[in-house]
Amino acid sequence: MFTGIIEAIGTIRALSPKGGDVRVYVETGKLDLADVKLGDSIAVNGVCLTAVELPGDGFWADVSRETLARTAFIDLKTGSKVNLEKALTPSSRLGGHLVSGHVDGVGEILKREDNARAIQFTVRAPRELAKYIALKGSITVDGTSLTVNAVNGAEFELTIVPHTLVETIMADYRPGRQVNLEVDLLARYLERLLLGDKAAEPAASGISESFLAEHGYLK
Repeated sequence: MFTGIIEAIGTIRALSPKGGDVRVYVETGKLDLADVKLGDSIAVNGVCLTAVELPGDGFWADVSRETLARTAFIDLKTGSKVNLEKALTPSSRLGGHLVSGHVDGVGEILKREDNARAIQFTVRAPRELAKYIALKGSITVDGTSLTVNAVNGAEFELTIVPHTLVETIMADYRPGRQVNLEVDLLARYLERLLLGDKAAEPAASGISESFLAEHGYLK
């Protein structure tokens, strides 16, 4: 688990094909690796990766075909900057929100506009994720815990303050960029809980208006 509070900006130093997937080397910059052991988790742009080698100034990790297919990791190249966060410990401050490091989908930056000293971004999410994105709710973008300031269908707005721009890779975002999205854990679990016994049925189609009305959630 993670908090979505980025600890450092790292750099992709190597991407090596290996047995059908990819092994990646991430130089970790100011991220303190003193307490990191082989097998520990580190979020890279919101993707939970396992450290398989620790040469000193970074770590090697394996990236599966599944991860390459479902995230914006496929767009990374040698030299790309990435957001980094080590996994939670029992004594960590929960400054953002609970983040699993399991990306739900890939969004696209549509607009970038100045808003006083901040920058306002408009992001388009995949249609299937729109129902989980709520005004003033939490969302994770490339591993960064953020607050949704406006929602319009599958599009939402973020206002990014100067500190976040400096401490993450968001200063480099431009329209057209693909970003990893993870919706709020509570929203996903709530949907599953509302299914009740139907959750055990094969090929459940999810929650519809008729289902909500049947169970008293709509009048």
